[in-house]
Amino acid sequence: MSKRYKELSDSHIQFIGEQRIYFVGTATEDSRINVSPKGMDSLRVLSSQRVAWLNVTGSGNETATHVQLTPRMTIMFCAFQGPPMILRLYGEAKVVHRNDPEWDELFPLFSPLAGARQIFDLQVDLVQVSCGMSVPYYQYEGDRDLLLNWAEKRGDEGLRQYWLEKNQESIDGAETHIAAKNIGGFPSSSVAPEDKRPTSESKV
Repeated sequence: MSKRYKELSDSHIQFIGEQRIYFVGTATEDSRINVSPKGMDSLRVLSSQRVAWLNVTGSGNETATHVQLTPRMTIMFCAFQGPPMILRLYGEAKVVHRNDPEWDELFPLFSPLAGARQIFDLQVDLVQVSCGMSVPYYQYEGDRDLLLNWAEKRGDEGLRQYWLEKNQESIDGAETHIAAKNIGGFPSSSVAPEDKRPTSESKV
């Protein structure tokens, strides 16, 4: 039986901090549904009803497109080791681009990730926990470094060009606004300052 909560408990936050992967689901009223796997130490629990995650450059830009049109978002975590559990977070998300004022507030909370292009700030209004007894066991062996290496090799100017070529429309043809909101310069360094990196926030 699933259980529902209005906010994250301490045990939920601990579980999130132990996970190496999570999944993000978004859609507009008439778009295709997008589900993306995320990892690379990219998520922070900011409070019992607020989480944020850092999005790096990829071939698509569906999540940002959807959230700007329809802000609903679901984040799902699964236990692949230990006792079975699935944890879902439901709520409304805001996309924060590099040129938005909130970027400088949120970006220093994360470890540096090459190619960072957006932050998603989710206000959680429902937490659901279910059994997950059909989820198989998997052993974590390490993170892939291919995407980060690719972004580092392209550099800031190469990433801007990639955004222009590959990230300006969703697969349904909707505008992502990445050119207007990200390409007017990189207002913050690609690396978070040492004295502003997270210390106590839960992270994935």
